[in-house]
Amino acid sequence: MVGIYSYGVYIPRYRIKIPEITRVWGGNANDVMRGLGVFEKSVPDLDEDTATIAVEAARAAMRRRTIDPEAIGAVYVGSESHPYAVKPTACTVGEAIGATPNMTAADYEFACKAGTAGIQTCMGMVKSRMIPFGLAIGADVAQGAPGDALEYTAAAGGAAFVIGDENTIADINETCSFTTDTPDFWRREGQNYPRHGGRFTGDPGYFKHVQGAARLMFEKVGTDPKDYDYAVFHQPNAKFPQRVAKMLGFTDEQIRPGLVVPRLGNTYSGASMIGLAATLDVAKPGDRIFVTSFGSGAGSDAFDITVNDTIDSAEFDRTAAPTVEKLLANPIYLDYALYAKHKGKIVMQK
Repeated sequence: MVGIYSYGVYIPRYRIKIPEITRVWGGNANDVMRGLGVFEKSVPDLDEDTATIAVEAARAAMRRRTIDPEAIGAVYVGSESHPYAVKPTACTVGEAIGATPNMTAADYEFACKAGTAGIQTCMGMVKSRMIPFGLAIGADVAQGAPGDALEYTAAAGGAAFVIGDENTIADINETCSFTTDTPDFWRREGQNYPRHGGRFTGDPGYFKHVQGAARLMFEKVGTDPKDYDYAVFHQPNAKFPQRVAKMLGFTDEQIRPGLVVPRLGNTYSGASMIGLAATLDVAKPGDRIFVTSFGSGAGSDAFDITVNDTIDSAEFDRTAAPTVEKLLANPIYLDYALYAKHKGKIVMQK
């Protein structure tokens, strides 16, 4: 069965608190935090971007398990903040982990679900025996215009998943997708910051597609929420995944381990994948995990996953790389001026 062979996460240590953002742009910090369920967000260091985050996440996955880098036949990096418009991030990752040159590579873009689309591609290639292993990464240094509502949540981080078909730590029993042309969020070439369609971002965008993919999965595998130990949903804020979980019939206890957005913010392509990683950090053999990502534009990918005995065996070392909880600990807080410098919002004359 094709599944997850290893995984790794990287989250920058720097943070900014929501009250610090409202101090600059006005508004009531308590209202913002209560409305979003987000209290602080990660900020990249001055030398960090999607490529460096993707490399660190991939290296973390390689540390947890012995993998011949040359056996990784595909590298896909999903992001909406690739450092180059024309130069693939995936090639940089492949070179950094020693997988080049005998590999295929590509950068994916589908707003916040580009990383899970990479997982699906790796699944197909591994299952068809085209490659022994594939590496799928979701990573972002998310953009939000100064003073825009997105600035409260747009964060930085990423997760990497090695996909294989032997001795996996978790089997991916099934995957399916639900996609339409819904213009809820976009950024044109050359624009620094994305725009959002307001009323299209909720019910027509997020909730329609997450529920559509989730219910399609229930029909395909003949399950319902009570058959799962955990559930992970895309988390642009804390309120959306909690609301859609209740709409589908999941409990707070099922989504709690993977709900990291209150202390992390929205890592876009990394969001649902980091949530899955946080769940795998605490999962036990036999646990069943339901995952549904979401990407504006719009679409969702759903996964039915069963954790295997290998996750607790000598073949896999969860302690060899930091857990999501450890990466969220001991933050360094920035004021708005340093945050703006780190995010490149202050553009110096050349």
